[in-house]
Amino acid sequence: MIVRRKIRYPVSQALRQYLYHFDRLRDIPKIYDELTRFTGAIPYEDPGGRETLWLTVMYPPEVFAEIRPRLTAIYTELKLGREADPRQHEHLLVDRIDFGDFGNSRPFRIRITNLFNDNSDYFYVKHADASRIYGLELEHILSPNRINYLVNGNTLIEEHIAGVPGDVFLSEYLTQPGLNKVRIAKEFTKFSERTFIRLLGDMRSVNYVVDITPDFEEVQYRVRAIDFDQQSYEGNGNTYLAFRFRSNRAVTKLAFEVLNRKSIDQYVAEEHSQMSRRAKVESSRLRALLGVMRREELAPREHVATLARELDRLHGSHDYQDCKTMGELTTMHISRSLDIDPGDSIIENPF
Repeated sequence: MIVRRKIRYPVSQALRQYLYHFDRLRDIPKIYDELTRFTGAIPYEDPGGRETLWLTVMYPPEVFAEIRPRLTAIYTELKLGREADPRQHEHLLVDRIDFGDFGNSRPFRIRITNLFNDNSDYFYVKHADASRIYGLELEHILSPNRINYLVNGNTLIEEHIAGVPGDVFLSEYLTQPGLNKVRIAKEFTKFSERTFIRLLGDMRSVNYVVDITPDFEEVQYRVRAIDFDQQSYEGNGNTYLAFRFRSNRAVTKLAFEVLNRKSIDQYVAEEHSQMSRRAKVESSRLRALLGVMRREELAPREHVATLARELDRLHGSHDYQDCKTMGELTTMHISRSLDIDPGDSIIENPF
């Protein structure tokens, strides 16, 4: 369904003002361009020996000596929420940098190891893109998941989201004995509805993870998006329906096998209710975000017109036909889905 790499949209002054107000804009090193100075790369293989889309990159010693303290400082600020004393990250080692020449953000994955206990963690350095930032913010506000990221100039820093990659889960876990099929079907149903309501597209199995948590009697599952490049961009309505993707066919088939229509409707209603509650709790933040988003150009005009027609057809309405931007479409869709009055102050711009 996604036939070409999307257009990258710059972070506008209005969006930067929003990010500053909600403490996302930080005076961190603008490191993205410096990371592109690598002089060698080898394919990265996962712990099972399988080749991935990532490349482990190498730098001249003088370049690496320059970027290492900047990366550890960024990691410390991401975790502590403030600029740290250099002595607080002397024990942190940048022991691997991977580059992904894919997607809109062309990310760098930084592996940080604590020399005291040999524990490792990751964060990502990406090219800042307005679509992705709106996607991160909507995830933070409307989903059950908290998102930690920082922005400065063209550099976007994202915290690692832990979980089993969706494609791995579907190929290796879905057929395991003891899997609670009803629970994973329920969670995928709610995830699919959640991403559709806020118009997050391209939820192929490689773009989400499954968080598996042992409980006192059963195992709990949560499906979490990890890629936000396709927030409110494509004109094809099917792009926003996770169950339409071929890579999700196995879990979609499972959901229809173990859930009847009443159960599916119940889980969809639950997700609407929970998202509506989150929207009300974060009403000022959502109002600010959508107020800025409505005025932004985030997709070609033909995408906006096509998606407006498809959403009107889907809902049997004429509510979307006058929307001129993807931000207006997203605002209208959230308003209709969560039963928020489009005339309510939630869609006004407070800045």
